[in-house]
Amino acid sequence: MSHSISEERLPTPTTPLEKIPIPELADVQPANTTQIRQHKMKERIQLFTLCWVLFLAGWNDGSLGPLLPRIQEFYHIGYTIVSLIFVLQCVGCIFGAVINISLSQRYGLGKLLVFGSCLQIVAYPLQAAALPFPVFVIAAVINGAGLAIQDAQANAYVASLADNSETKMGFVQAAYGLGALIAPLVSTQFAQLQHWSFHYLVSLGVTALNTIFLVAAFRGKTIDECLAQIGQDPTHDDSEEQNEKSHFQQILSHKAVHLLGVFLLVYVGVEVTNGGWIVSYMITVRGGGPSTGYVSAGYFGGLTLGRVLLLPVNKWIGERPVIYLYGLIAIGLELVIWLVPSLVGDSIAAAFMGVVLGPIYPIAMNHAGRVFPRRLLTGSIGWIAGIATTGSAIIPFIVGAIASKAGIKNLVPVVVSMMAVMLVLWAIVPDTKIEGSNVDRAAETMESTDEKQAIPEFVRNE
Repeated sequence: MSHSISEERLPTPTTPLEKIPIPELADVQPANTTQIRQHKMKERIQLFTLCWVLFLAGWNDGSLGPLLPRIQEFYHIGYTIVSLIFVLQCVGCIFGAVINISLSQRYGLGKLLVFGSCLQIVAYPLQAAALPFPVFVIAAVINGAGLAIQDAQANAYVASLADNSETKMGFVQAAYGLGALIAPLVSTQFAQLQHWSFHYLVSLGVTALNTIFLVAAFRGKTIDECLAQIGQDPTHDDSEEQNEKSHFQQILSHKAVHLLGVFLLVYVGVEVTNGGWIVSYMITVRGGGPSTGYVSAGYFGGLTLGRVLLLPVNKWIGERPVIYLYGLIAIGLELVIWLVPSLVGDSIAAAFMGVVLGPIYPIAMNHAGRVFPRRLLTGSIGWIAGIATTGSAIIPFIVGAIASKAGIKNLVPVVVSMMAVMLVLWAIVPDTKIEGSNVDRAAETMESTDEKQAIPEFVRNE
């Protein structure tokens, strides 16, 4: 409809104000509230599914602690040999982290999540059968690869969310703590049974549900397609597809990627070491019984609560400085476990240590989202998360080797030293956003040129 006014209808100086014709305006359409609700519902489904992915990761890490004494008894092995479970899972994690970047470019979020879950479906029956120990640890390799791929993809997707990603990351990571809380409650019961390995049949059931949820929620779609489903502009840059090798090299060329990866490697190692070896420590050093496995549950329960309840504290103090506070408190609580000869007191200290350690991982993931450029975010977080997962194998193995030589009582000094290293690494992690590469600057130049060409010549001359 034309909004022009004919000369006959133009007001004259004597025309009354109320008779001046007003052009008709186009109808203003109300916001499509139905579509917005659909976007919100789709996002909730995706986030719930990723919470289940992290729940399974926590379940896997929380299961092993109460089972370690039974595994040693069943296979007649010591601390060093049983620690090979951590080492071989580390090998799988490294493999998963390495292939994640190239597979992400080819297959995308949805397919890789399902692939990682299927690897776990292969691994858990091998462990449930209590086959010879070499087969048991080979299954740990397969399981580690599946965990690393899923963890990397899940963290990258949540960090890509534009709306309140910090809080969403906190809740998704809290699901990890919830899984690690519930798993020791279950594995402690199986540790007291003849068929202790049947615990892995429960893990298989959790993984089967995970696979079904992933297929239903993501349907093999890429991260950009999933973001579009919730009404968010994709973070994808067309230039990424033009040079996959350059994309990989750019990620590895940034110092922040490696520093943040090593920081989280140490953190995850400390987190899993506390949850895995604390039961053996309490039984051997503090004289606890079989039910001491619940100490691990208390620790991971604190981890879960900390990732949710301390969100206001993180915002109040600031996410970067608050990690120093949490780290110092955790060191103090670790010293309580070492120096105070009380099973009850040490168990309480372990639970509170979980509370203050809990927020560190999601804070680091949020930091990555702020530091890395948009076009490198998915690959960078995937690489960092994959490397971080290896910490769950390397440091527990080191602790196991030391325990085999010097006794499990030396667990705490090793963990305290690792916490100190973690704080030093956090101090040198860059906090300034990485500038774009030549590809980005070229794109910005082209965009600027297009804008200039759209401006009339006489305006530019002015």
